[in-house]
Amino acid sequence: MTDVATNMRLKLPIICFILEIILIILFGVLVQYNEETDAKEWHKKNHSDYENDFYYRYPSFQDVHVMIFIGFGFLMTFLQRYGFSSVGFNFLIAAFSLQWATLMQGFFHGMHGGKIHIGVESMINADFCTGSVLISFGAVLGKTSPVQLLVMALFEVTLFAVNEFILLTLLGTRDAGGSMTIHTFGAYFGLMVTRILYRPNLDKSKHRNSSVYHSDLFAMIGTIYLWMFWPSFNSAITAHGDDQHRTAMNTYYSLAACTLSTYGMSALTAHDGKLDMVHIQNAALAGGVAAGTAGEMMLTPYGSMIVGFLAGIISVLGFKYLSPILEEKLKIQDTCGVHNLHGMPGILGAIVGAVTAAVATADVYGDGMKDVFPDVASGKVDASYQGGIQAASLAVTLGIALLGGLIVGFILKLPVFGAPSDTICYEDNIYWEVPEEETDHVDQSTGVRMEESQKLNS
Repeated sequence: MTDVATNMRLKLPIICFILEIILIILFGVLVQYNEETDAKEWHKKNHSDYENDFYYRYPSFQDVHVMIFIGFGFLMTFLQRYGFSSVGFNFLIAAFSLQWATLMQGFFHGMHGGKIHIGVESMINADFCTGSVLISFGAVLGKTSPVQLLVMALFEVTLFAVNEFILLTLLGTRDAGGSMTIHTFGAYFGLMVTRILYRPNLDKSKHRNSSVYHSDLFAMIGTIYLWMFWPSFNSAITAHGDDQHRTAMNTYYSLAACTLSTYGMSALTAHDGKLDMVHIQNAALAGGVAAGTAGEMMLTPYGSMIVGFLAGIISVLGFKYLSPILEEKLKIQDTCGVHNLHGMPGILGAIVGAVTAAVATADVYGDGMKDVFPDVASGKVDASYQGGIQAASLAVTLGIALLGGLIVGFILKLPVFGAPSDTICYEDNIYWEVPEEETDHVDQSTGVRMEESQKLNS
């Protein structure tokens, strides 16, 4: 099925080898272990080995890592003939992004004496950045080549690190679970990229832009992994103790409430009352996204449940009514519906975080104020100002995501990157060796299956 334009024989090896060689050189020049991982530095101090940050952070890192490689990868296998690409390209761009993110985040957050110091927490942060790239991948799923995806990741990781630095360091924004920095940024960056890459004749591949029984079942595996580990995702880098405990608990109840509202809305919006697997696979996770910013705050258990309940409703309505409008009116072809799972719930999470921050008081937080809102605790700002900073951060994130996606989208339009034509999108055969009995023989010039063509001729 591969033609000259989509042949990766030279394009993919060139970009993979060049990028990895550059990464190795930069790591050799700039990166070194932090004191938690360096043999000499760790043993300079008199402490127990079990005080090492590894024992506090690594379990959370493992959970986040599973979400990135299994959760996101399998969630996108719903397309009937794009399973190899969904899991395989997810694997490829995640492996690159986590290395590049270590450098980009290090430039802004982890430079010490001209060196980037890395440890288990920087591994978690790199995975967070990778998650944002994979959200954008969902928007362009099935319509891009692996070379395009690597180029997109190269630019997006860089812009992610810039946005993260502006919010967390310059503005003092609180966003432990990444409702803004990860989900909102990744969603709207991906939506702008897919808008620029709009394909007016994509309906020629419409017969493959759908699921079958077993592909939806595989996608549900991704959903369950993400659902189970999301409390770890939101709490992975919060302060030890009550902060981490509270974040995990808030996310836990938000997800549970979201799941019930998702099932209810899915049945309610169907004329025959039947559940839609697309809603269950995606909208049931929106509670984790929406609890990201306020998760470490004193949101209260019932407050978390309200947030999750609303997130499920918004997400299902987005899948049912808004996605068709975005495609028809704005020409945004969002394959995975990332606007409904990450975009709108991310904005909801940012709003909830702003309101919760604005009403924070010393009576509620006590001495814990210095962990959750250090600037408020120190008297540098008051709670209402912190709430305003949270709201402004959402605007900054949207601006950088949309402008960045616009520029990167035009870069990805260059024909040299080997994107599939409109007639052969959502098809593994373009870039993968597929077992013969599973091969969907398609005439690239017409988009018609060879078996169908033979029947018509006879």
